[in-house]
Amino acid sequence: MNKKQNLKATFLLFLLGFLGILSTIPMYSKLLSLQSTGLQLSEELVLILTVVQSSILLILMIWLGSTFSRKVGLSAPIIFALARSENISKHLKPQLFPAILGGVIGGILMLLFSNAMLDQLPPEFLTNGEKLLPPWYTKLLYGGITEEILIRWGLMSFFVWCSFRITQQGNGEVGSINYVVAIILSALLFGILHLSVAFALSSEITVALVTYIVLGNSMFGLIAGYLYWKRGLESAIVAHMTAHLTMIMLTNLIA
Repeated sequence: MNKKQNLKATFLLFLLGFLGILSTIPMYSKLLSLQSTGLQLSEELVLILTVVQSSILLILMIWLGSTFSRKVGLSAPIIFALARSENISKHLKPQLFPAILGGVIGGILMLLFSNAMLDQLPPEFLTNGEKLLPPWYTKLLYGGITEEILIRWGLMSFFVWCSFRITQQGNGEVGSINYVVAIILSALLFGILHLSVAFALSSEITVALVTYIVLGNSMFGLIAGYLYWKRGLESAIVAHMTAHLTMIMLTNLIA
């Protein structure tokens, strides 16, 4: 793609990611009500600063992905097709079925894991977690889109390149092991990053809680990472959104 098309693709990624950031504002309002920040700042200012901070992180991850994805053969086929003003149908078809299948499987696995761990979690965490439960649109927009841009497009692309540079010599091709290492690292890091929220919700930190947060948030990353590698970023996004929809529907059926 030429420079203009690259800028258009970057703008599209930012726009999608920023919609997800905006969808988290109700969650941050609830979180602020559950804890004292210790700062003499209004809730509105804290929310603005949070959105700005999240937007800067989004820009950084988009830059990482745009810089390193092309070096290691990763792509966002639909975004790139839109940037080139091409018909997206031929790029959508190869991604759709694997994404939906991966999302349904991932959603079922996460729900089973969550239900199996509930009895071992601190009551305070469960109570506050109910109050901070994200609305459905936040799960789809931030979880499904923004997190995939941050973790898969940004971090995973960078980790693949780092792994390749460490293990390969000369002009060798990127190997499967480089992708696998990056998938695992980005998934685990995603899970670890969720610990701060868990610690804010519970004063009792247990092995079960840490395991629940890290593994619960990491397991789908393995599916999403594989789809990003084999099909493209949009496949990971659709799978992530499908996983949330699957969990929402099954939870409502069980309740």
